[in-house]
Amino acid sequence: MNFIIDQWHAWAPGLENHEAWRAWSRDPVSVTDTEAQPSCDFLPAMQRRRLSRLARMTLHVAWPLCGEGEQLPFVFASRHGETPRTYALLSEVADQQPLSPTQFGLSVHNAIAGQWSILRGQHGESVAIAGEADTFEHAMVEAAALLSDGAPSVLIVVAEEYPPEPYRDWIDDVPFSYALALRVRGIGTDHGAQAGERWQLRLEPNRDDVAPGAWPHALEFVRALCMRSDTLEHAWKTRRWIWQRLP
Repeated sequence: MNFIIDQWHAWAPGLENHEAWRAWSRDPVSVTDTEAQPSCDFLPAMQRRRLSRLARMTLHVAWPLCGEGEQLPFVFASRHGETPRTYALLSEVADQQPLSPTQFGLSVHNAIAGQWSILRGQHGESVAIAGEADTFEHAMVEAAALLSDGAPSVLIVVAEEYPPEPYRDWIDDVPFSYALALRVRGIGTDHGAQAGERWQLRLEPNRDDVAPGAWPHALEFVRALCMRSDTLEHAWKTRRWIWQRLP
């Protein structure tokens, strides 16, 4: 799969712009998850109140990559989804308390993609996926399929929230809350000076000597973008994803 990344935007507590991410990329450390969240002040207060922290993170990184009135296919990817909201609902069940239909409706995996479509007035395709530790790469596959079907550009968001304490023995691949948005298009759609960054992604069988990286795949890719790396490998189980920057 060959594609061009026109723009990217990432967020984590204390990491809110490219300069901060470049500093983190030079010396990556686990960020203290302070439960800070983006303000999303581009939305009216009434709409903001309905957004979970994960939804705010998603909209914050995606919003500036979509032009006013522009229609873009949207891929939302999260391995774990709304864990705090789901845990709160399960706690209410355990306490034999009535469940909120609104909270339940917003806990399903495609709810954030739906909120994006409503708030941005998007009428096209949207996809919500949950995979394994290589969910990020599977999101790229979804985007490549949309591009091959004729979409001029696709907006991808990968987002994870630091899990509630009872889940942390099982969810060990989210060191802190983060969201990454990419705006991508096909290699054959160059627009003069707006060339963007050209990348190739291919899949090969994993070798026994290739281990998973120290950070989630999306964060490793942010590091590659910031450090101008030419190649990057992500391994998970039987799959080895190879990223190559193209000239």
